[in-house]
Amino acid sequence: MNILEQLKSTKEDKNFTFSTTNYILILIGVIILFIGFVLLSGGASTDPDVFYTAGEGEADIFNFRRLTLAPIVILFGFFFEIFAILWKPKSKSNE
Repeated sequence: MNILEQLKSTKEDKNFTFSTTNYILILIGVIILFIGFVLLSGGASTDPDVFYTAGEGEADIFNFRRLTLAPIVILFGFFFEIFAILWKPKSKSNE
């Protein structure tokens, strides 16, 4: 085996598991998860025993954003991460 064949074989062995597109999709999924967890975060009450918002009377912990929207965004983020990991770009058949 000559040097050119060795270089060619080492070049072919550099097939990475993820492509650049996979890494970009994974980063987008992490951003979606971060947004979901920010939506899930608590209010800015100075007293930890009080969860009421100013003037509404309904507990702030039981609002739509925390009970419905944030879990949906977080689940979407996890599903997007699974998609980003499993996504495989179309390979060129002529190579």
